[in-house]
Amino acid sequence: MTVSAICSHNVATIGAADDIVEAAIRMREAHVGDLIVVDSRTGLPIPIGIITDRDIVVAVVAKKVGPETVKVGDAMSAQLLTVHEDNGVEFALREMRRVGVRRVPVVGENRELVGVLSIDDVIDHIAVQLGHIADVIRLEQAAETTTRS
Repeated sequence: MTVSAICSHNVATIGAADDIVEAAIRMREAHVGDLIVVDSRTGLPIPIGIITDRDIVVAVVAKKVGPETVKVGDAMSAQLLTVHEDNGVEFALREMRRVGVRRVPVVGENRELVGVLSIDDVIDHIAVQLGHIADVIRLEQAAETTTRS
């Protein structure tokens, strides 16, 4: 299974030059805890970082810095792991574990942002697969009961 098959393709983004208040507003409006920071100068949204609600708390609120004076680029995590849309889910999980992240931007052929894979996406996928397995077991038992009665 490829990353593209289960990742979220509706991604909330922001630019590095935007301020932290705008980031918080976008997170609230999109009901998300992170934004992918993109550089769109080439016409494609190229992921260059990620900013989380925790980044805002730790880098701005906890330091009592005026949020209107801080840019997203100042508080974002710039050591960004990305995975290609054609990578397998197992590969992505190994990389996420290696780096210690719960979400990873998914990029296309030209390094453009095409989605985000989160641990929640993987858990949802596994839950669906477990449901299918349970259905197979239940249907097999029902079929046996019918043919052996």
